[in-house]
Amino acid sequence: MRVQQPDGIHHIAIMSADMKAQLTFFTQVMGFPLKGLFEMHGVPGGKHAFLEMGPDSFFSVVELAGIDEIPSTVGITHAGTGAGKCAAGTMQHIAFRVPDEDGLIAMRDRIRSHGVPAIGPIGHGFCKSIYFAGPEGLTLEVSTQVAPLDPARWVDPAMLTECGISGAEAEGMLNPPPCNPDGPVAQPAYNPAVPNLAYPPEALKAILAAPDAAITAQGTYDEPPVPA
Repeated sequence: MRVQQPDGIHHIAIMSADMKAQLTFFTQVMGFPLKGLFEMHGVPGGKHAFLEMGPDSFFSVVELAGIDEIPSTVGITHAGTGAGKCAAGTMQHIAFRVPDEDGLIAMRDRIRSHGVPAIGPIGHGFCKSIYFAGPEGLTLEVSTQVAPLDPARWVDPAMLTECGISGAEAEGMLNPPPCNPDGPVAQPAYNPAVPNLAYPPEALKAILAAPDAAITAQGTYDEPPVPA
């Protein structure tokens, strides 16, 4: 079967200086059961947690030494509200999904029952949402779909113009090509003009030059931390 596109979120990972506080909030307030907590693969001393949101869909927390020494600032690292600013490329907010409006109200009441304010529901035409905060400045939302997100009604031509998107570019965005390369595609050489992971340039060049099989063999961790 040819993959057309990713079909959902496997996991969202947030950084934390207090793993216990995040795990307490997301298990007790949000109801996500803890499924994994282990030393982060390839990062000695790092902690990595996985909490289940749904089938093969997880909320993940990473704790590394020294995170508590990095300033956390609303308007720079965190937006603070769904309408707030933060630096380009940072997470503005996370919206979790529930199946219907009854579930949305149930989640609002669950969150409030833990003493956490939850605002809404507020309608957005295609969804309804509630808004609240999580530990360490997280801006959170729970939404339920109430109508199809029809691009004919929801892709505003005026906004395309404001974003500098031409008609041909918009057509390509509305109808992306399928993911069906004819065979294995060779790793591109290092190019600072394209998005790159933030490894030191020389280290990144070495990684990109290595065969895929060598990267897989060196970086794979198949065994759980607790013996069967």
